[in-house]
Amino acid sequence: MLIKVLSFGEDLGEAFRGLHMAKDTKELLKKVRKIEIKTRGLSNHLFSGEYHSAFKGRGMAFSEVREYQLGDEIRTIDWNVTARFNHPYVKVFDEERELTVMLLMDVSGSENFGTQNQQKQDLATELCAVLAFSAIQNNDKVGVIFFSDKIEKFIPPKKGRTHILMIIRELIDFKPESKGTNVAEALKYFTRVIKKKCTAFILSDFISPAFYDELKIANKKHDIIALRLYDKHEEEFPNLGLIPMRDEETGELLWVNTADEAVRKAFKAEALKRNGVLKDTFNKSGVDFTSVGTHESYVKPLMTLFKKREGRR
Repeated sequence: MLIKVLSFGEDLGEAFRGLHMAKDTKELLKKVRKIEIKTRGLSNHLFSGEYHSAFKGRGMAFSEVREYQLGDEIRTIDWNVTARFNHPYVKVFDEERELTVMLLMDVSGSENFGTQNQQKQDLATELCAVLAFSAIQNNDKVGVIFFSDKIEKFIPPKKGRTHILMIIRELIDFKPESKGTNVAEALKYFTRVIKKKCTAFILSDFISPAFYDELKIANKKHDIIALRLYDKHEEEFPNLGLIPMRDEETGELLWVNTADEAVRKAFKAEALKRNGVLKDTFNKSGVDFTSVGTHESYVKPLMTLFKKREGRR
C-alpha cells in the first residue's frame, strides 16, 4: 500500500511538473507569436526594401557580354572582347541574391538592465527578430551567436520561417551560463566558424574589454554592423538621493548618492568618455553603427542606418 501511495504521489508530482512545463511552453509560444506579429509586420512594411538596398547586391556574379549601349559605365567594358570584335562590349553582372546574415547577440548580465520602456535584452530580441524576418524575405540565411564573456550558443545559418521562430524562441528563453561581456571572444569565434563572407549585426551595450583588433579583422572578411543598446540611466543619473545599485555582471552592490552633483557629473563624464572611445573604435575599423535606447522606438535609428548605407552604394 505504501509503495502505491508513493508511486501515485510521484506520478502526481510529474503531472504537476508537466502542467507547469506546458504552461511555460504555452506562455513562451504566446511571446514568440506576439514578437512575430509585430516584427514581421515591420519587416514587410518598413524594412524589407531598405534592407535589400542597404545589404544586397554587394556580391556580383558575371552573367554575359553584350554590345555597349549609351549610358553604360565605362568601367564595365570588356576590353578583350572589344579588341576582338573592334566594337565596344560590356560585361553584364547579376546580383548574387543570397546572403548569410549572422546575429551576434550579447546575453550578458548587463543586458538585463532597463529603467525605461523595456530592458536591453527585450530590445535586442525585437531587433534580432526584425532583422531575421527582413533577411528571410530576401531569401537569405540567418544564424545566431549568443555570447557573454564566452560563446554561449551557436545556431548555424538556415532559411525559412520555422528556423526564424526557433531563433526567436531561443532569444526569449535563453539562460546564459556566464554574466560577463567579451566582444573580442565573440568576434574571434565568428571569424573562425563563418568562412564565407556574410553580413553580421552585433547587438550589445559594448561595455567590454577592448576589441578593436578583432573587429578590424572581422570587418575585412565580412560586413559588420554594430547596434549599440543603451539605457538613459547608464549614462546619466537622475537625482534620487541615496540608492542601491547592483552590477548585473559581477553581482556587486553599491550605494550611490545621486543627490551629490559631483557624483552625477563624474558618472556622466565617464559615460561620455566610454562612448567616445567606442565611436572611435567603430570609425577606425570601418564599421557602420547606430545607438538604440530602451526609451525609444528602434524604427528610426534602423531606417537612418539603412538609408546611410544605401546612399553610399
